[in-house]
Amino acid sequence: MQAVPSDSRKPPSLPTGVVVLGFVSLLMDLSSEVIHSLLPIFLVSVLGASALAVGVIEGVAEATASFAKLFSGVLSDRFARRKPWILFGYGLAALTKPLFPLAGGAGLVLFARFLDRIGKGIRGAPRDALIADLTDRAQRGAAYGLRQALDTLGAFLAPVAAIALMAATADDVRFVFWVAAVPAFLCVVLIAVGVKEPARPAPAAGSKRPATPRHSLALAQLGRPFWSVVSVAAILTLARFSEAFLLLRAQSLGLANTWVPAVLLVMNGIYALAAYPLGRWSDGGRRQALLLLGIALLAAAHLALALAPNLGVAALGVALWGAHLAATQGLLAAMVADAAPPEARGSAFGVFHLATGMALLLASASAGALWTLGGPSAPFWAGAALAGAAMVLALHWGTVDERK
Repeated sequence: MQAVPSDSRKPPSLPTGVVVLGFVSLLMDLSSEVIHSLLPIFLVSVLGASALAVGVIEGVAEATASFAKLFSGVLSDRFARRKPWILFGYGLAALTKPLFPLAGGAGLVLFARFLDRIGKGIRGAPRDALIADLTDRAQRGAAYGLRQALDTLGAFLAPVAAIALMAATADDVRFVFWVAAVPAFLCVVLIAVGVKEPARPAPAAGSKRPATPRHSLALAQLGRPFWSVVSVAAILTLARFSEAFLLLRAQSLGLANTWVPAVLLVMNGIYALAAYPLGRWSDGGRRQALLLLGIALLAAAHLALALAPNLGVAALGVALWGAHLAATQGLLAAMVADAAPPEARGSAFGVFHLATGMALLLASASAGALWTLGGPSAPFWAGAALAGAAMVLALHWGTVDERK
């Protein structure tokens, strides 16, 4: 029996492009979340907009992003290029940032949010597909986990930065918006110089066209394993409504308004810390085990928040919610990459993001209705039931083929 080399158990290093894309996500999320954390105050207090206008702006923005992801994913397959779409998406988002401090009314803010979400949608599916293109299956859990960890670190740092900048500038929101634009433009530079696409496969012998199918053929190649992943992810997303309800739940238990942002700090802190190690752990043939663990964590979070008699139990629920995100969000992306053929990955991620985006919109609207009709615990009881349904579906269909 041959001796095993001493370094044989070291995990393979992640490609430079994956690491760069992770830091791009960190910088863009930092930029965006600083602005978004102050945008409702800016709209209502500075521009005099109504709460209805705030709701319309956010609803239009998120719906736009979901549809843009589908089309950009399909087009990145059709033209066999990922980087131009990623660069365009991040570039468009960066160009919208100066519009916020320049806005004199809600109309320009709506336009800026609309373009920003188009940019997010355009870059999302091609970026996730490029990560799959740059890695092999044994690295994908770690790769998507790292991107999610760095993305969430940006979301964790953003409210801290926003509070510090507001305190330092005597609540000059427009100046804070100008500062927040800087990381967004750095993203574009990082992509341009630090991300390279892998070589595409040569056409098959005797073929007159590149080995890239038309979009209709690409979509047709998304078979049962892929649709199983999407089905479980959609039901799981129905159970995971907007984190705004975590803030409202904490407030309903007596948390002062000053400390409400701490809820997101707890959730995002755990998410950022756990996403990468859990992603690496899943690369050892443990995709299904981590998915089931993540669903169980969400169910436990819902139960804690539904039953919470005080802020201590609610904090436990928020921490479990963050752990659920760390276990599932990068994992689901890795599962999509595993299930989709290379030439259809952009389309696959586009469909995946569209399905989960629409599910999140439906979940958040339903949670609001349940809260109004049944009180603060009602949406969390419904979420626990839906998490149970996702668990049953995952066990029944078997969404992961662990064979290498």
